[in-house]
Amino acid sequence: MDSERIVSILDILSRNYDKGAYPGRNSEGLNPEWPCDPFHVLIATILSQRTKDDNTRRASDNLFHAYGTMEAISEADVEHVSELVRPAGFPKQKAKAIVDCCRILIDEYDGEVPEDTDEMMKLPMVGRKTAACVRSYAMGIPSICVDTHVHRISNLMGLVSTKNPEETEFALMGITPKDRWIDVNRYMVRHGQEVCIPNHPRCHLCKVRQYCDGAKE
Repeated sequence: MDSERIVSILDILSRNYDKGAYPGRNSEGLNPEWPCDPFHVLIATILSQRTKDDNTRRASDNLFHAYGTMEAISEADVEHVSELVRPAGFPKQKAKAIVDCCRILIDEYDGEVPEDTDEMMKLPMVGRKTAACVRSYAMGIPSICVDTHVHRISNLMGLVSTKNPEETEFALMGITPKDRWIDVNRYMVRHGQEVCIPNHPRCHLCKVRQYCDGAKE
């Protein structure tokens, strides 16, 4: 059964990657310079869109060193923010979204990031992936965050057969025990970064190849 297979995969990956992945933090999931709260995770996840993990870290650290609170960012000059987040790419678009996001949270949500997915998706540049990431990593709410790694690896392994990340999210929810939803992103992302690399999977190093339909001999 796929449910048993994905649990076995997550169990093995969890032993190999320990801390798992985390947006805007280092490969061990640790970074003492800013906290793991909904606000910081939200901003870091917006910055992570369409860029590499190292770029997200640099942009997040630049921004949070200069503006450590929601209030500070809401009052910041967008041009200055765009320079700080430039390593993450699309600096003007992301800077405007981040500043607007902080203003909306203060004005309409009393400075709190909403837990509800639909409410969170009303914020600039927040889609299902970003909302799920905040809910799982910062709020402890069972959610499956599907980024490019999760979508690609889930299909490669044959766990799902889907065309886009949203389809993958719901398909994985159907076969993964709810208490393991958070683990899907946490460990598949690390696996995609280190072993199941896009276009060049290192199948000879893969600890879960026996569960993968796409594993190379």
